[in-house]
Amino acid sequence: MKLKEIIEKLQLKVLTGQNKLGEEVTGGYTSDLLSDVIANSKQGDLWITLQIHQNITAVAKLKDLAGIIIVNKREPDKDTLQKAEVENIPLLCSDEMAFDISGKLYELIGSKE
Repeated sequence: MKLKEIIEKLQLKVLTGQNKLGEEVTGGYTSDLLSDVIANSKQGDLWITLQIHQNITAVAKLKDLAGIIIVNKREPDKDTLQKAEVENIPLLCSDEMAFDISGKLYELIGSKE
């Protein structure tokens, strides 16, 4: 499913990476531990987290993730937004909890297994 479709269906706020909204999302990964995301996420995943510091963009770039959904009404600071723009990483926001967004994303794209 295209990232743009997921954004519409989950009513996500787009902060950065508008030029990558046509990219295909192949799975999802929910974690707040950067080392866990590095070890277990897959290319094309949409990462769900409450982390807002700029290291999330480095992890997304390293793993070639489709984007990052920041949950719980949290929004990244200016430095994180700038880093995401430079790295061309879609940063998205939701007022919902990670549990809810994870379930909704799973309903949209299913399991990668």
